[in-house]
Parts: sequence; structure tokens; C-alpha cells
Amino acid sequence: MTLSRLTKTLKAAGLSILFTLPAAHSFANNDLPDLGTAAVNTFSLEKEMIYGDAYMRVIRSSAPLLNDPVLSQYVTELGNKLVANATGVKTPFYFFLLRNDEINAFAFFGGHVGVHTGLFLNADTESEIASVLAHEVTHVTQRHLARSLEAQQKSGPATMAGLLGAILLTIAAPQAGMAALATTQALATQSKINYTRQHEKEADRIGMQILVDAGFDPNGAADFFGKIAGRYRFTSKPPQMLLTHPLPESRISEARNRAAQYPHKYIADSLNFHLAKARIQVRFSSYSEEAALGLFDKQLARHAYAFESAALYGKALALFRLKRFDEAESIIDKLLTRDDNNLFYLDTKTDLLAERRDYDSAITLLEAKRKLKPTSQVINANLAHIYIEAGKSDKAIPLLEDMIFLDKQNPLPYQLMTEAYRKQGNKALEHFATAESMALGADYKGAVDQLNFAYRFTKDDALQLARIEARIRQFKDADKALEELK
Repeated sequence: MTLSRLTKTLKAAGLSILFTLPAAHSFANNDLPDLGTAAVNTFSLEKEMIYGDAYMRVIRSSAPLLNDPVLSQYVTELGNKLVANATGVKTPFYFFLLRNDEINAFAFFGGHVGVHTGLFLNADTESEIASVLAHEVTHVTQRHLARSLEAQQKSGPATMAGLLGAILLTIAAPQAGMAALATTQALATQSKINYTRQHEKEADRIGMQILVDAGFDPNGAADFFGKIAGRYRFTSKPPQMLLTHPLPESRISEARNRAAQYPHKYIADSLNFHLAKARIQVRFSSYSEEAALGLFDKQLARHAYAFESAALYGKALALFRLKRFDEAESIIDKLLTRDDNNLFYLDTKTDLLAERRDYDSAITLLEAKRKLKPTSQVINANLAHIYIEAGKSDKAIPLLEDMIFLDKQNPLPYQLMTEAYRKQGNKALEHFATAESMALGADYKGAVDQLNFAYRFTKDDALQLARIEARIRQFKDADKALEELK
């Protein structure tokens, strides 16, 4: 299938997502970009957005995405700080985390940047993490993937379509995808290899400028990559990042030389980075409950920490996992006296209140914080969850609609919306919300099944029945377009 035919198929599929429910219970519109009339021989930004959305949906269905609102908000704010200091930004950016101890990060069409939790497990400062994100942001702003594909145009439309399908496979199932890429003749050429090296150098150079302009330490890149290269120097199986981002000694020395050209200044480390790292160590790594508690007990006993608060927070999370709730709450309350607006602490305090079913206290706390941070996904997700648990789903639904409006790619509010409608006994809207959640994971067939259930439970509402029918057609067309993309 040629790229131009695929483009027409995607446009005909009506991938624009209109999630409309009755006025009293309406989700926000979830629009995807229409393709437009870009030239056939140019991989346009509009096409990048179409492909990026399709790839992201496949990732949601096949990869261990981390739908943790605290960590998601942290990495999004960190990423956006870098994007704000980048030039040539032509697409929105979407940063997301995958639960994977491998050291890796990657970027693809439409401003999507994936970050493995393994990066946090191996980084010592926020500047090290920021250096990796700045590198990936540059791959997007310089359109390296699109430029690589355009460089292969002379190989013919079939090769272009094969490359796009192989990229999708690589993201969804790395082993299968790499096999597909290996059979694509265009990727085996020396010119392609050289072009990739050129991109890496460009991402290093521009990424460091972004890093500095955003207020981070320019040595973060050389420190992090030098550390990883040294750690895996004598191993037969390097981490994924070294496979996709080779690190010859010359590249590390170039990074150090480039960093030395910037004026030296003190860069304070970030408490929130260390809180995020502690959260990942306790909740999203291979540490057992006892091992995690031992880790932070040792840090506190030896004063071997960047921030005492981060070590205490990690200990509280480990105690929570061990169901030693009173001890955990004592630590969290102490931390809240130091910073009563810290989202890491507020999230755990809410979990502790929910554990003992003190919903009224949790609601009072979160409603007060929401007045200060009305768009915080951490506060809104926690408050919506507490409302649902307290039997107040009617109050949760507007919050979740706001979350969907602000972040149409986040599966969490759809999942909570499904639970809210289930507790209300509203079968039609429960299945409708489930359908949207499944569509975010590219399971269009499952979404159509859910909409058929919603249709059966919708009574005497001709407008809603018509909306369901239209949505079924959209999902069927989107499913067909996705199959063509593969």
C-alpha cells in the first residue's frame, strides 16, 4: 500500500474523535488532526500527527504504561520546561512513562516521548534525566524520523510503507519489529546508517543548548552517558539505550568539551526528582517491600541521601506497602508540615485516608488544594477517586470531564469514569466510557462491542442512539485504517 493511499484511507476513516454524551454527562471532545491535502512526496506534519496517534494507541495496548498521576505530572512538567526552551517546535508534546527497568527513552511522530522508569533508577540528578529528555525533544523538533523516511523516498513507495509498518511493529513488539526492519532493504544501506549518526550528533548539540537554556547543568549529559557506558563496558548485553543511541568514547568526550564551553554556575538539585525516584524504587521496580524499606532505612541511618525528605518519603511508601499504615502516616504528616502543597505527599496522604475509609477528611483536604491547583491531574484524579469510593460519583464526573478536556490521551480519567457510571447504575454511559478507554488502546473491535451494549441500554433517546451509531462507524473505519497501517 502506498503512502498516499494510506493517507487517503486514514482521512476517510474519520479518525477525528468526537466523544459526545448527553449534555448533563458530556465528555470533552477528543479530536485528532485531519490529514489535509499535503503533497504526496512530503511526509508532512499532519501525517506525523496521524501516525503518532496510531502508534501511541498501539503502545497503550501492548506496553506497560505507567498511569501514575504523580509521576506523569512530574515528567510532563519536566518535559514541558525543556520544550519551552526549544526552537522549531511544530507539534504538541506528550511525555509518558513505561514501567521498565531497562535504561531507555525514545521519541516518535507527533511529539511523543517515552521514558523508561529505568532512567530514574540509574540517574543521580534531575539534570541527568533532563539531558536525555532534551535529546529526545530535539529528535522531534528536528523531525529526524520524518527526514530519515524522506531520505528513502527514492527506494519507492512500497519501501516507505514498509518502513512505517516496521516502525509501528518495533514500538508495539520490539523483537518482531526489528526483524521487520532487518528485512527492509533501505535500512541496510550505509547512507541510512550515516544519516542516523548525523541525527545523533545534531540531537546532542541542540539538546545541550536546550538543557542549558532550561536551567539545567550541561554536564548532565556527559555524566549520565559516561556512567552508563562505564557500567556496561564489559557486558555482552548492553541496555536498549546503547543499542539505539551508541556511545563511542568520542561522543562522550565531545559532550564534556561542549559542556565546558558554558559558564560554570551552581545548579541546585531537585527534591521532586528524588521523590519521583523514590516512588519508582518502591512502587515500580523489582525491589520487594522489605528491600525497599531496608534501602531507605540505610540511607537515613548513614545520611546517604541528597534530600532527607526524599528518603523519608521512600520509607513511608515502603511502610505503606507493608501495610504499616500508622507508621507511614506519621512520616507523611511530618513531611506535610515541611511542604503542605507537595503533590507527592498529598497523594500518599490521600491513599492513607482512603485506606481507613476516612473519605470526608480526604475530600476536605483535596477540595482545599484544588482551589490552589485547579488543573492538577494529581489532585483531580485523587479527588475523583475519593468521590467515587464515597458514593458521590455525581461529583466525580465533572472533574473527570475536565481531566479529559486537558489531556485527551490519558486513559486514567476514562477508567475512573467507567467506575463512576458503574456505581451510578448507568449501564449505557458505563459502556460508552469503556469504549473510549478501549479505543485509546487501539482496540476498536472491543470498543464497537461496548458501544453495541451502550445502544441496548439507551432508551427513548434518539439523539444518543444516533451518536452511538455514528461512533460505531468511526471506530470501524479507524480499525480498518490501523490494519492498513500495519
